[in-house]
Amino acid sequence: MRLFILGLGYSARHFVRKFGGTFSHVAGTVRDPARRDDLSGLELHTFAGEPTRETIRHVGNADVLLVSIPPGSAGDPAIAAFGEALATGRRKVVYLSTIGVYGDHAGGWVDESTPPQATLDRTRLRLMTEQAWCDTRHGDAAILRLAGIYGPGRNALATLRSGSARRIIKPGQVFNRIHVDDIANAIMAAIRHQGGGTWNVCDDEPTPPQDVITYAAGLMGIAPPPEEAFETAEMSAMARSFYSGSARVSNARLKNELGVTLDYPTYRHGLDALWRAGEGR
Repeated sequence: MRLFILGLGYSARHFVRKFGGTFSHVAGTVRDPARRDDLSGLELHTFAGEPTRETIRHVGNADVLLVSIPPGSAGDPAIAAFGEALATGRRKVVYLSTIGVYGDHAGGWVDESTPPQATLDRTRLRLMTEQAWCDTRHGDAAILRLAGIYGPGRNALATLRSGSARRIIKPGQVFNRIHVDDIANAIMAAIRHQGGGTWNVCDDEPTPPQDVITYAAGLMGIAPPPEEAFETAEMSAMARSFYSGSARVSNARLKNELGVTLDYPTYRHGLDALWRAGEGR
């Protein structure tokens, strides 16, 4: 199988490191060709608006297309740029979306059958992009709605060590999260699955965000940062917007339909492994 990745970001890079050897050829796009750090040996294409003929050809020839480029105000830039190439042949498409499309459910449980309540511009655009990929006639689109991503270099241990961790308290607020290795597992399972569909990619334990910081501080043997009330905490508009939705997201379909067994079923499993690996020291 030939794999092409639109948007070699954090999750896609981890997928390549874990499963790249499964494919006969792997290539992908980056916005800045200078940022090749951990991408040595991978065929890279610059894509920041107008693709080259070579990039279009690779997209058209791909057996599997992994899409992790977020939509812009005008919609999905990948569909706009590669529409003609996508109209030929047949391929598996895996699109990385977000559980943010469910909106606020006051901490209640949601699953893939729950009607989305996207109230923010960015989540409305995500829903539109999900549908656009599902409407492509020559591919089986797998929509993976990702929870908050953490893993090496991006976790509560790292933010505590850098001094940027905060414990913002909003009563009733829960967030969902997923380790980047389990995202890679979900992507591979979606590729192997016959046909398309929509799956939530999150761990087993939606949790108040301050609990994660407290647990990480315990691993490090340090005092957690002081609690701050959400109402009075100084936050950017973007950071505050993440607290506008609270829902417990079910991963039952991910397990039952795609057969994914999580390597890190809770944040404690993930942080324990990261601490053993030297994170936060």
